[in-house]
Amino acid sequence: FKPRSKKRRPTFRRLLKTSGVKLENKLKNRQMKQQNVAKKQRKEQKRLRQAVKGVVSDMPRPLETYRSPPGESEEEEEEFLESLPTDMMEDDDLQQMTSLAQRASFITRDLSSCGPVHGGKKRGSEVVRSYEKVPRKMARTEEKEVIHLLPIKDKTGLIPQTCPDCSVSCCVSSRPEVALPQLTPAQIERLRVEKINQKKTTIGSLGSAIVSDPISSVKRLKELRGMLMEADPSVAVTVRKLVMVSLMEIFKDIVPTYRIRPLTAAEKTVKKETRQLREFEEGLVSQYKFYLEDLEQTIKDWKQKKKKRSQAVGFQSYRGLAEVAVRCLCELLLALPHFNFHNNIIVVLVPLMTDPDRKVSAMCCDAFRKLFQQDKVGGASLAAVRVISGLVKSLNYNVKPEVLRTLLSLRIKEVEMKKDLEATAPKKKFMNNKEKKKNLSRMQRKWQKAEEKLQKELLEAEASESKEKKIKLHTETLNIVFLVYFRILKKAQKSVLLPAVLEGLANFAHLINLEFFDDLLNVLQNLIQSGDLTNQESLHCIQTVFTILSGQGDVLNIDPLNFYSQLYQMLPRLHAGAPNDDVIILLRCLDAMLTRRRKQVSLQRAMAFIKRLSMLSLHVLPNASVGILAASRAAMHSFPKCDFLLDNEVQGSGFYLPELDQPEHCNAQNTALWELHTLQRHYHPVVRRFAVHLSLGAPSDGSAALSVDLSRRSPVELFHDYSVRDMTFNPPVAPPASKKKVRKSDAP
Repeated sequence: FKPRSKKRRPTFRRLLKTSGVKLENKLKNRQMKQQNVAKKQRKEQKRLRQAVKGVVSDMPRPLETYRSPPGESEEEEEEFLESLPTDMMEDDDLQQMTSLAQRASFITRDLSSCGPVHGGKKRGSEVVRSYEKVPRKMARTEEKEVIHLLPIKDKTGLIPQTCPDCSVSCCVSSRPEVALPQLTPAQIERLRVEKINQKKTTIGSLGSAIVSDPISSVKRLKELRGMLMEADPSVAVTVRKLVMVSLMEIFKDIVPTYRIRPLTAAEKTVKKETRQLREFEEGLVSQYKFYLEDLEQTIKDWKQKKKKRSQAVGFQSYRGLAEVAVRCLCELLLALPHFNFHNNIIVVLVPLMTDPDRKVSAMCCDAFRKLFQQDKVGGASLAAVRVISGLVKSLNYNVKPEVLRTLLSLRIKEVEMKKDLEATAPKKKFMNNKEKKKNLSRMQRKWQKAEEKLQKELLEAEASESKEKKIKLHTETLNIVFLVYFRILKKAQKSVLLPAVLEGLANFAHLINLEFFDDLLNVLQNLIQSGDLTNQESLHCIQTVFTILSGQGDVLNIDPLNFYSQLYQMLPRLHAGAPNDDVIILLRCLDAMLTRRRKQVSLQRAMAFIKRLSMLSLHVLPNASVGILAASRAAMHSFPKCDFLLDNEVQGSGFYLPELDQPEHCNAQNTALWELHTLQRHYHPVVRRFAVHLSLGAPSDGSAALSVDLSRRSPVELFHDYSVRDMTFNPPVAPPASKKKVRKSDAP
């Protein structure tokens, strides 16, 4: 509130009367001031010229002369000189003026730089500007013994020339030069080790001080981070690596378990203890941000091969520093998924997944794989999947297959299905107060109120994420994953990413929405029939189809006979050597095709698959043989009438056609499983046990039944348990029995 002014405002009529007079008076005053200023400047310039002229009159001719103005007479100059108060000047002042006049540089610098004084009349403002350009103080230079030479004339005036005195330089050059001692390589290395040990001691002391008391020692983070700019070329690379790793471990220890947000205006006025904690949080966030920026800049310098002005680090060392920076970012990605700038770390690391350097790309892919596995809520996984999707699209699907294979580690078990199904579910009705009073007694209402309060407190104390939020995040994540897969199936079917896409579809097929089933089945069938896919890719297609049909797709009335024929045709072409990863996919397909869909599969089709599987078990590795025999046992339990294959008698007309690729028409009922008789003499004991068990009809009890350890494990588990990938034999081979030698004397 401003106090009201006591001065009365003039009326409009009074303003009209006085405005013209005021303007005229202001204009006259301005003109008078300008005239007075011009007069003073002219007098000042005139006095300066006369003073210099009087001092120089007794000296030799100066380096530069100027003409006198035509309108000025000698009489006026004499009168002006007589009017000067020379009696007030002392002898020291006259001597100083005389010495200044003797120096040609003083005259040429001041007068020539400003131009001729009598060149013409100037305005007062221009004179003031030129006067302001003259330096107030002379530059202080070291006094050296010099010899003055002839000056050089330039556009600006005369430039004095000097040269140092030769006698002085000769004296200096005549002194003997002291040679610096040259160090041997061993001494240089010893000196470098001493410097590194000294830096390690400094880093250790700073780190221990920060970890022991983070709140009061947060400023030491800046001091430690400053060591990232180490300028000594002999130890710069080692010190920077040590500081990067040390700061990473320090941040992992002192960072709180919550995200720090900026304070509002109302939250800044708090107590002293709270203010100290918030200052620590602000300093921690700022130093953490600067540290991440330093790591990112190190990686950028390596990628762009950008050479710094300081030659502390060479080009060869950029790669080592960048690898350490990537490792630190990967560790922080896994250790601090809840803290600030986690999305910034994801944005930096995702493009490095496709880096040509295998070590860097493998490091980043492993970090994201671990992040997906340990993320229970789904927020960090959603952020990473979004950035990966944008990267794949921006690079036009020219990325490594390992980038998409990391998505297989997502922990997505449940997603939201159609909302209309949820809307049709009956909702729970809650009673209002009147209904509670009618139906419940006073004591019951009291107990119910206490129970509701306790339940609310338990939920707050638990502080766990709600299931609805988790499902929502998983649904959004899976939608982005399927969007990436469907784009590749539509636009890049001949890309190297197709195997990873088919593997991902097979992994998440049970979560695909029903609306995409028809289109997806048509695309997969066209891919298989094209003949451009490998055995593993075709197996992934078949696994995807039958995973869909055994889940939500069981309501669809579809007979995938073509996919049965494709798998039946593919069985003899499977690899029988060491890389038998195709057998794992085959076992999963058989479980979905025969065991889960036993009501939709005919007996002829089941017997044809069992016969061809027994043929396949003869020429594969022992762990694959055990898995295939376990799958045949599950099929025989699902189809009990398959015991026809254990009898020599022919059922029906015709004979078995093993070369025919149609399981319905190969007459498998007219053959026998003679392969089981051969497998009973296999070198692996578990294979022999399964062969004997199947040849007796796969009984569930009795002497021919399998042990509980073998019967309760799935074919995939048996395949992994008896794997020979590590060059180990499971179970271990028994040593040969020792035979006692018979002596000749003991012989009869």
